[in-house]
Amino acid sequence: MPEEAKKFRRRAEARPDEVLDAALAVFVQKGFAASRVEDVARHAGISKGLVYLYFSSKEALLEGIVRRALVPIADHAMRDLAQFEGDPRIAITMLMTLLCRHLADPGKLAVPKLMLGEVTRFPELAAMYRRDVIDKVRPALQALLARGAASGQLRPIDAEMAIRSVIGPLLAHVALSELFGVRPDEGLALERLLKSHLDILFYGISEVRP
Repeated sequence: MPEEAKKFRRRAEARPDEVLDAALAVFVQKGFAASRVEDVARHAGISKGLVYLYFSSKEALLEGIVRRALVPIADHAMRDLAQFEGDPRIAITMLMTLLCRHLADPGKLAVPKLMLGEVTRFPELAAMYRRDVIDKVRPALQALLARGAASGQLRPIDAEMAIRSVIGPLLAHVALSELFGVRPDEGLALERLLKSHLDILFYGISEVRP
């Protein structure tokens, strides 16, 4: 294949990601509701028709952004949780560290921030997020907690409810910080949150510890 043809092919293969990068930048800057496909095309330096070649609508762009950013993390977490053997607290620490590491990148943090702000207005986005993210991680995490309780490494717990205690504080922290502006003095402070959250999750808030 001639070199020019190879370059064109590589460019075409990269184009959907370039469009999603432009869409994310525009949505963060202007807000999803105020953004237009024309704005995304202009930011990407391409025609509106070329955007529509890859994505059928503005909503499809938003879905593509979320799927690209979060589905690989969900797949990774699902595999790790399903295969883990040993103290569940180690696996939970690894999972929460993975999530915090991704959120520490401002470019990646923009995606859950955008999603939290828009998901209630777009049921299709909520359905996609549940199917491709929640319904992968939730059963694996629930099974991990159940195995830990059955083996005696954890005390008897309601595993279905306990998964909310594992993931919920991180979601609440991001929402408080990025949507409501309630944040620690040093910013998002993910390392500090992680340390505090795991301490409370594993040992509770009473003075008596095992």
